Amino acid sequence: MRPVALVATVFTAAAFVAAGPALAQDYPTGPVTIVVPFSAGGPTDTVTRLVAEPMSASLGQQIVVQNVGGAGGTLGATQVAKAPPDGYTLLLHHIGMSTAPSLYPDLAFDPVKDFAPIGLVASVPMTIIARKDFPPNTLQELIAYVKENADTVTYANAGIGAASHLCGMLFMAAIDTELVTVPYQGTGPAMTDLIGGQVDFMCDQTTNTTGQILGGEVKAYAVTSPERLANLPDVPTTAEAGLPDFALGVWHGLYAPAGTPQAALDKLETALQAAVADPTVAERFAELGTAPATAEEATPAALGKLLTEQIALWKPLIEAAGAKAQ
Repeated sequence: MRPVALVATVFTAAAFVAAGPALAQDYPTGPVTIVVPFSAGGPTDTVTRLVAEPMSASLGQQIVVQNVGGAGGTLGATQVAKAPPDGYTLLLHHIGMSTAPSLYPDLAFDPVKDFAPIGLVASVPMTIIARKDFPPNTLQELIAYVKENADTVTYANAGIGAASHLCGMLFMAAIDTELVTVPYQGTGPAMTDLIGGQVDFMCDQTTNTTGQILGGEVKAYAVTSPERLANLPDVPTTAEAGLPDFALGVWHGLYAPAGTPQAALDKLETALQAAVADPTVAERFAELGTAPATAEEATPAALGKLLTEQIALWKPLIEAAGAKAQ
């Protein structure tokens, strides 16, 4: 009986191994979840939902967007890093993927080793904005005002590691002034309090600020892009407004857990390529002051290269600023 059992076991294992590639080739056979590691309604959530629909059409399966906010995006990223590597749980994260190793001493994942990059999704400019009744009217006036009132002026951000936190950190370094920061659990609440006058100013992505700027709900000082934006033609660049070395684009990338079958990764890359080439996506992104990634950028190689370069870029900056998550 034992030899027969052994043969049966070996046959079953071999059949399972042989079936693995076939199952991957059939991928996806059910809904795919994209985890957004920030609250609903924020910039990364907006980017994700814009590309989810055309990706879903390409894959032939529903894409579910799941918001798992907290700890500067690290909670959601950790969830995906520990998910089964089968292509059914993905992560769409922004520049914070590259700053987390320097900000979080006890980070539960390695951005390079624990993820398989799929491709860049978009790069979004930032805007420096304030409550509409804030006294300064230009960026130079803002800099002079916050320097003079550093103990009382409040800078809002969406929490440690969020794009607004990183932009604020660079801004304070650029003007050599420490400000009172007010962290929130997401961009939405920060924007609500800025409009309501509970905080003075912030720096956030155009995907989250364009509507409020055009609607006159906030005062805009500058965009962090090299050129003015077509949808915000009256807002100068930081270089034009007096900070020539201050530029920041918040890139967003799509990842799967490390170990995801190559066949599944290939299909996801194809779906992402279709999404960034979709005219409706390009039109909607343009309305928000940005553009989807190019075909060359929406690849595993391009995102992997960018991630490693950005980790190396941000590490000394964050260490010099002494910024750490508590």
